[in-house]
Amino acid sequence: MASPLPQEIEELAEKIIGACIAVHRALGPGLLEIIYARALALELAACGIPFEVEKSYPVFYRDSLLCHQRLDLLVAGQIVVEVKSVERLSSVHVAQVLSYLHLANVRLGLLINFNEYTLKGGLRRVIL
Repeated sequence: MASPLPQEIEELAEKIIGACIAVHRALGPGLLEIIYARALALELAACGIPFEVEKSYPVFYRDSLLCHQRLDLLVAGQIVVEVKSVERLSSVHVAQVLSYLHLANVRLGLLINFNEYTLKGGLRRVIL
């Protein structure tokens, strides 16, 4: 099935997933999210992939600023990466990524649960 996303975004997503796999192979499941997020940042940097950590976006309601929401990683200004270390991904995690996609005005989010025996079981692509 053809992707609704441009090829360059698909290729970037593959590189990000490869970086996540490298981190998971080295660290395995069971650690805190912040540890995986820091390791992933190191891996992305080593691969020469540009990213921003805890990118902040304003959240407004009725033209009033409520707060700023931070995303785990925004890669190349095009892909949101949300790092989790939970027993199981749920619909609320997907909803969280959808909200982040709206805030960042990007179409692809990668929801990664590092607390899985194999990372494939903890990977969700969320497309807006």
